[in-house]
Amino acid sequence: MIEVTQLLNAADQGDPQAAAHLLPLVYDELRRLAAARLAAEPSGNTLQPTALVHEAYLRLVGASGGDQWDHRGHFFAAAAEAMRRILIDDARRKAAERHGGAMRRQELDADVSPVPEPNEDLLALDEALNRLEVEDPLKANLVKLRYFAGLSLAEAAAALDLPERTAGRHWAFARAWLRRAVEGSSEKES
Repeated sequence: MIEVTQLLNAADQGDPQAAAHLLPLVYDELRRLAAARLAAEPSGNTLQPTALVHEAYLRLVGASGGDQWDHRGHFFAAAAEAMRRILIDDARRKAAERHGGAMRRQELDADVSPVPEPNEDLLALDEALNRLEVEDPLKANLVKLRYFAGLSLAEAAAALDLPERTAGRHWAFARAWLRRAVEGSSEKES
């Protein structure tokens, strides 16, 4: 883990060889996290785990804007945020009018009621998560690590330097808060 932290700092300083050495060390874990996150996405999603990892990695290391990661957990927290932003941007792009956002697929079987597009759920979650972040940034970061990076409760607690029991309480609160916020926003739209 020390090697990862050293390579992160060297890549942050602009060392292109450090970035090249870093990718093999973190790629498998980033790919696993991306695959877990995309498994929850709707079928027919065109974004693949490999593309999500590459885009997130480029945003983190390729165009580093002076960010410096203190440790492995900090890097993966930043990776979770990058993946979140990529998924949100993708959902917004698909919902845009010029990309057919107003059009909905219609199944041939008329007896089946239409199901809301999961992208709408993701956008509602993002909006609710942004509100939670203003109210309680720690709980919002915990949600990002669990939901977008796919970390276990123990891993997320370690990344945030929290006791696991405290993280468990924060996780329960954040899930309830987000559920209420998302359901409230969908009721307003109806």
